Amino acid sequence: MASKPGILTQWPWGCLGNYKYVVLAPMAIYTTSSYLMKNESEKRDMLPVLVLPLLISRFLHNQIWISISRHRTAQGTNRIVDRSIEFEQVDRESNWDDQIIFNGLYMYLLLIFEKKAQNLPFWRTDGMIWTFILHAGPVEYTYYWLHRALHHHFLYSRYHSHHHSSIVTEPITSVIHPFAEHIAYYAIFSIPFLTTIYMGKASILSIGIYLTYIDFMNNLGHCNFELIPKWLFSAFPPLKYLIYTPSFHSLHHTQFQTNYSLFMPFYDYLYGTEDKSSDTLYERSLVRKEEIPDVVHLTHLTTPESIFHLRIGFAHYAATPQKFNRFLWLMWPITLWSMFISWIYGQAFTLERNVFKHLKLQTWAISKYSIQYLTESQRKSVNSLIEKTILEADGRGVKVMTLGLLNQDEHLNNHGEIFLTKNPQLKLRLVDGSSLAVAVVLHSIPKGTTQLVLTGKLSKVAYSLALELCQGGIKVFTMYENEYKKLKQIVSNEYGNNLLLSKGSVPMTKTWLIGEGVCKKEQIKAPKGTTFIPFSHFPPKEWRKDCTYHTTPAMLVPKHLENIDSCENWLPRRVMSAWRIAGIVHAMEQWNVNEFGKIVFDISKTWEATLRHGFIPLM
Repeated sequence: MASKPGILTQWPWGCLGNYKYVVLAPMAIYTTSSYLMKNESEKRDMLPVLVLPLLISRFLHNQIWISISRHRTAQGTNRIVDRSIEFEQVDRESNWDDQIIFNGLYMYLLLIFEKKAQNLPFWRTDGMIWTFILHAGPVEYTYYWLHRALHHHFLYSRYHSHHHSSIVTEPITSVIHPFAEHIAYYAIFSIPFLTTIYMGKASILSIGIYLTYIDFMNNLGHCNFELIPKWLFSAFPPLKYLIYTPSFHSLHHTQFQTNYSLFMPFYDYLYGTEDKSSDTLYERSLVRKEEIPDVVHLTHLTTPESIFHLRIGFAHYAATPQKFNRFLWLMWPITLWSMFISWIYGQAFTLERNVFKHLKLQTWAISKYSIQYLTESQRKSVNSLIEKTILEADGRGVKVMTLGLLNQDEHLNNHGEIFLTKNPQLKLRLVDGSSLAVAVVLHSIPKGTTQLVLTGKLSKVAYSLALELCQGGIKVFTMYENEYKKLKQIVSNEYGNNLLLSKGSVPMTKTWLIGEGVCKKEQIKAPKGTTFIPFSHFPPKEWRKDCTYHTTPAMLVPKHLENIDSCENWLPRRVMSAWRIAGIVHAMEQWNVNEFGKIVFDISKTWEATLRHGFIPLM
């Protein structure tokens, strides 16, 4: 929102929320039915029918740019601006598709009411030439002076400051403007459309190509990584005045009073408003190498729909906790395609970058889904991929790697032990984060608790919890004999009396520690008002409305952990899993030990260090 919002700031269909696309329905139905109802003898106009596919292609075009930009800037290769992006910017830019709706309405109205725009030929070469002549002349010139006017304090405070709230740009930043600004921009961009239409030289392809060109150049200028090769300008020096670079426009967002041009810097050079550091920033960004992180959090895809919740997926969904969404079921063709790609891709990719004090952090994702980790036939290839990623990180100089979700099943790789056994020369430290996960669960137990239930799939964290609780004098009840026997093996005789098997009836304790696999039948046995505290990576299904469910082991991150603009799976904003935090703390403390296999690091020491570095327990 602008600092002093002017008239026509809000989009007219903003009140419709996720149903805003219905404003296109009447005209889409009208044009389609008109096309279908015409007799064979009547000439059918193709363009109105192609408007909807064109709008969809624009949406996909923009989304591809978003995904590529977020991946490249996370890696650091050719990144221009290092500042962080936060949730506030993601929320402000979540309505980037409003301009696509506006474009659809504009085209439908033009095609319905302007006879000269009807029955256009598929292609005309002269029309395409005139389109770009008109763009280079009237469009670029008019936009330049409009843009300078928008930086006058009166218009800037009421309109354009909304766009400039984003110092670090993403491709979709290019279209984040108040409604009134978009009206002005469409009036300018209409010059080639309307002129060629009234000249009788317009064509279906010229309209489609020009719209695609505008989207491409807009996204290029705001992508925050440099990609235009230097040899291009060396081979044809005048190109410097005909096409801007991402670094050229990035300076406009950091310096504000320079580089006003639309796509062609010619007018900035003509009127002396080019930033003197444009060439320097371009060359510096062009040679910037991929960033070497200090800490890598290694994770993987969960459900098929989780691809859309990744930071390189849909930005709005990535910024909200992962949950079932009916809309994503409509995306099943893309979901299947992404699953196929991930199945054959077979390597890790950079997902996110963060900064914590002096540490550079990255999240890498293994291109495998949860189901593949639990499939016997896939385990060998999964472990091979994890090992390959660990060796790559070690070779690049990474100091600490957390295995996160990759440790959910001890039968997969014995909590990372097989990698260290096979590669004793590893310099990086492997941390599975069990010590901090145990500490978080222990400090989530209500004070004064004397007994509790521990049930669900037993894990390394579960065994450590049982041992700590029994040693602390808390009675731990298990629901099944096999659970009891396994836990009994790690609890010494001295404290064995605190580990109990509930025979027949469940104790009326209102604190339950639960792992994976705790079903509705088991949850129903808990008394009303029970607090369910998960010790697993994945959250339980919440069957009880009269009980409280904690999040999986996690903590609130301090403010100085930067560039947090997406949620970690199902966790709330700015909340990070204990397994992931453990790696950061490990690196900050410079602990020269691994936490893998059956080894659990000092729980109290880990907890105290975590609090000291500003991480906050969830209430």
